[in-house]
Amino acid sequence: MTNPRHPVYIISKTRHESMKTSRSLARMKIPHYISVEPQDWDNYQKALDNFKIRDYVTLLELPFSNHGDGPGRARNWCWDHSISIGAEYHWVLDDNIDDFYRLHNNIRIRVESGVIFRAAEDFVERFENVPISGFQYRFFIAPNQKYPPYVANTRIYSTLLIRNDCKHRWRGRYNEDTDICLRVLKDGDVTIQFNAFMQGKSATQTVKGGNTEEFYHAEFTENEQFKKTGYNVDGTINKSKMLADLHPDVARVVWKYGRWHHYVDYGPFKKNKLRYKPGVKENLTNKPNNYNMKLITNFQG
Repeated sequence: MTNPRHPVYIISKTRHESMKTSRSLARMKIPHYISVEPQDWDNYQKALDNFKIRDYVTLLELPFSNHGDGPGRARNWCWDHSISIGAEYHWVLDDNIDDFYRLHNNIRIRVESGVIFRAAEDFVERFENVPISGFQYRFFIAPNQKYPPYVANTRIYSTLLIRNDCKHRWRGRYNEDTDICLRVLKDGDVTIQFNAFMQGKSATQTVKGGNTEEFYHAEFTENEQFKKTGYNVDGTINKSKMLADLHPDVARVVWKYGRWHHYVDYGPFKKNKLRYKPGVKENLTNKPNNYNMKLITNFQG
């Protein structure tokens, strides 16, 4: 009960020196796959020993490299891999996540096992129309404020649980996570974003490697702030424009927090309703299940 039932994949590129997500999962004793491009293979092999995480990692070599199409191609490859091993769902994670958390009594508490992944799986599998779900970002959950355990019909980023029979696949060079969620929602299906379970993800462009160098720091580098600070405030504009072009009915480009963002109106999808699988609702009880989680103060691990 302490580990996810479905396979866990990390998509990673040139981040063997950090291995943030994998190190966190290994600390939590969660077996997982890391998919890497051929030119990165040797560096990641060495990193598994350097970080002492080899016992929890299966390295997968992707059949392509430096294609410039974004992470969607690797995510689709992992999707196919999970189907090939008989999985009904799979988790796909970004490679710049430091920790995972549970929201308990309005306090964000770091989790030291894979139990929150299992709890999320059990909840989602009650329903027949939730192709995509995942964890909220920790920095969007303010301490000592009240939040619902989950929010339906919104975007899912960075830590996603995907049902393998979902008819939509990853596409596009940028913002592919928002795009696939919007296509699911436009079908009348539901996405679930867990506030009860969170991910401590690093901010965009702050971790060396990955899309930071391949996209965001490689485009529009003539702006003055990039020349002074190395942070590219214009590097995300194409990302936002592509989404607005794909979904002009609900998406547009806005300037916020010192860089370009996309804004999406999820209002039209609030009418999408969860549908229980046959026989599930009748057997639910009001008795809480904490999955044997225990609060440990001053944890040393």
